[in-house]
Amino acid sequence: MIPPSHRYPSAQQATVSRITSEQALVRAMGTWGLAAGIVNVTIGGGIFRLPAAAAGTLGAAAPIAYVVCAAAMGLIVLCFAEAGSRVSLTGGLYAYVEVAFGPFVGFITGATLWAGITVATAAVSSFFADALVATVPTLAAGSARTIALVVILAALGALNVLGVRGASRFNAVMTIAKLLPLALLIVVGVTGIRRANLAWSGAPATGDVARASIVLIFAFLGVETALAPSGEVRDTAHTVPRAIFIAMLIVTLVYLAIQIVAQGLLGSALPGQKTPLAEAAAVVLGPTGRMVILLGTIISMFGYVSGMTLAGPRMLYALGRDGFLPAAVGWIHPRFRTPYVAIVIQTVLVIALAASGSFEKLVLIANGSVLIVYAACCAAVLELRRRGIRQEAAPFRVPFAAVVPVLAILLIVWLLSGLSADEWKSVLVMIALAVVVYVASLPARRAARAETSA
Repeated sequence: MIPPSHRYPSAQQATVSRITSEQALVRAMGTWGLAAGIVNVTIGGGIFRLPAAAAGTLGAAAPIAYVVCAAAMGLIVLCFAEAGSRVSLTGGLYAYVEVAFGPFVGFITGATLWAGITVATAAVSSFFADALVATVPTLAAGSARTIALVVILAALGALNVLGVRGASRFNAVMTIAKLLPLALLIVVGVTGIRRANLAWSGAPATGDVARASIVLIFAFLGVETALAPSGEVRDTAHTVPRAIFIAMLIVTLVYLAIQIVAQGLLGSALPGQKTPLAEAAAVVLGPTGRMVILLGTIISMFGYVSGMTLAGPRMLYALGRDGFLPAAVGWIHPRFRTPYVAIVIQTVLVIALAASGSFEKLVLIANGSVLIVYAACCAAVLELRRRGIRQEAAPFRVPFAAVVPVLAILLIVWLLSGLSADEWKSVLVMIALAVVVYVASLPARRAARAETSA
């Protein structure tokens, strides 16, 4: 329970109210179910493109960046595990930070996370368009690529307006389809690896490792989305940490295998490839193999974008529902019962970002935003622990509890040092806008609370 002496008067009352309301949720999700959800969300579109970016910075030494990212995520998810075992509320990272630091920091965290997810969706949408062009070269002419992207994203938005049930079933099919081409490439590609392509020319510079890691961390993000339904996980104190560790081990091994196979097949030709895994497949499977992987890439991208088109607007809708944005953002369609205004806004934003930015640039901005949220969650662990907040009989406590959150924060700061000045500006502008929104919405939210309590 949350000790009364440790409560923020208003924020903790809201937290207790949400705990009571969530008692109606069925806690049916176990370790393997949650682990599968994390793997599904984490292995998304980025891994089909990022091996080329990693090789462009580190060459054959690119696996170092994967190890760094895995170590960073290992420390970070340890913090997620403890926070998740102490705060068993739906909302994931947003809920953890809000319970620890109150509504202002909670809102800034939630808004920054939504912004990062939106930019990430735009990044994968841009890569999706590149994969379409590689499959259908005529789309490279004029504005055909942009038109195709607009039509597809608008169609996904319309699907979500028409109803969440059909969209969620579609996402389940996409989840299975996106893993098959990766498995095919790993199994067949191992037979064609050239050892000379894996030879290092020398130890990479620390700055290069940081730059490669800040790009590559994109492929590891997603745990925060999978943890959102924490209110429906049984035995949170044990299930959350176990599921995270199982999922991250699987993800890391898959990613290392993909990078080694792509590097071993393409060598110096890997950097700069817009569809690197398809080109790697062409080495051992010929044009047919290239087309199979390209189609798999498109399916994976489409599945990711479809899933984020379902999830992202719900975060935006919640901000409108809670009074942070104009009330219209929280409107529900009278017939389809979906947050249609939020879906339209989200779709327009993603289209604009995807059409105006490259994959790599958008990835770095998304990574910066989400890593800041991760740092806030690591700090929240220290505060939750200090105040003795727990909603389970025996919350999970990370090994080396005194240093792990601090090390995680320091490693995040090091990763963020890989961002350029322009990328930092984009991230800080998003955070500044969130602060403005919070301050501007204060009078309306105070009036709404006064009316409710009257």
